[in-house]
Amino acid sequence: MKVVKHMTEIKMRTGFDKRIFTYEIFVTDIGFILSNMPHAIVMYRNEKISRVFLEKIMAVVTAVNECVYCSWFHAKQAIEIGMSEQEVMNLFDLQFEADATEYELLALIYAQHYAETNRNPRSEMNEKLSGYYGDETAKQIILIIRIIFFGNLLGNTWDAFLSRLKGNPARDSNVLFESIFFLLTWYFMIPGMFLAKNDRRTK
Repeated sequence: MKVVKHMTEIKMRTGFDKRIFTYEIFVTDIGFILSNMPHAIVMYRNEKISRVFLEKIMAVVTAVNECVYCSWFHAKQAIEIGMSEQEVMNLFDLQFEADATEYELLALIYAQHYAETNRNPRSEMNEKLSGYYGDETAKQIILIIRIIFFGNLLGNTWDAFLSRLKGNPARDSNVLFESIFFLLTWYFMIPGMFLAKNDRRTK
């Protein structure tokens, strides 16, 4: 799959300098995800947010945060629901204007802005989002962004731990937290890591 190789090349080009969890952010985000599970169920039933639209939002946020595992997974998901490899690569290159529908475009711009400001969007961007999509759908779009942001930091923090083992700790990382994080996540991150690597080898 060309898009999987494309994301591997991005990882090689950028090296490791990505956003990761701190203890405080991790605990806060876990609480946010758990408390918003009912809202997430409602969001998935919103006919205004199609599966393609959802995957585009997730791809844009992932492109900013550069999580290799989320890139691999959501690239596969996007292609399975009918998006072309070129369209997916454009999303991960943040060149989505030509492929986005008029309805999708503002949400994708907002998603990029939200991620680039590290979850501190400008108030006028929030107002534009709510004004265009309505309060309920706007809140659900932000929930999608928060969910994938959590996944991105999950993957990046795992890579930060691996990078530390190679003698290259991530900036602002903490060895104690990373060790605890490893113990909490190894049972699903190790299989996910090997699945992603094997998939890249076979494409």
